[in-house]
Amino acid sequence: MSTAQIALLGAIAGLTIFLGLPVGRIRNPAPRLRAFLNALSIGVLVFLLWDVLSHAFAPVEDALVAVTSDHDGSWATFVGLAFVAIAGLTVGLMSLTYYDGWLSRRAGVPVGAEVSMLWLDTPARRLAFLIAVGIGLHNFSEGLAIGQSAASGEVSLALLLIVGFGLHNATEGFGIVAPLAGDERTPSWGFLGVLGLIGGGPTFVGTLIGQVYVNEYLFVAFLALAAGSILYVVMQLLKVGFKLGHREFMMWGILLGLLAGLATDLVIVAAGA
Repeated sequence: MSTAQIALLGAIAGLTIFLGLPVGRIRNPAPRLRAFLNALSIGVLVFLLWDVLSHAFAPVEDALVAVTSDHDGSWATFVGLAFVAIAGLTVGLMSLTYYDGWLSRRAGVPVGAEVSMLWLDTPARRLAFLIAVGIGLHNFSEGLAIGQSAASGEVSLALLLIVGFGLHNATEGFGIVAPLAGDERTPSWGFLGVLGLIGGGPTFVGTLIGQVYVNEYLFVAFLALAAGSILYVVMQLLKVGFKLGHREFMMWGILLGLLAGLATDLVIVAAGA
């Protein structure tokens, strides 16, 4: 399979995220439905948080085992990977914390004074944007995995990863736009398209890079960045969920979102990755 064909399939895997985006245009949903959709987003993101943290720190643990048990590793490698993981987690969490605060302050500027910020002028829009950023960082690492598999000649594995990540990203689309359902201003198709490109586009970019460049530090860095950013938006969604009430629907939504993430992950496990 050619490089162009792998890149095209990587793009398709990322763009399946668009399948869930129309949910964001639901007008005046019932309070219980809105609470459920918000919780569904939480469940998907909780799964992603666990997924990216486990993958981000796995190379760190392997490097430590190589030094302490196998005696064929390097302390420098372990310290380097640990530093990248911790730094990425810190930057991912704290950068979104400060950036979200800045967005909130800019949103208070009178209409017309700051045109560039009008597309993020409600809390729901800002939250959806931050979710898309976190998922985009995660999907970049998925693209790296696809590209690296193809570059090493494991085309069948690459194809299975594309199918698995494609299913995975379809659920992530719901996670991005759930806060927008019932927002005071219905999001335009253009706005949803931007969110989809932010969240799904990095899969394509990662696939291109992964075919020509393999670096464990880069892989760990983007996973850790994704973990930090996802942790931030999970906390924000939980805050919204408790305000909406309907805790039974909230818990069912979280459970179903978590199970959806786990189910799509089984496809990737079946690929042997």
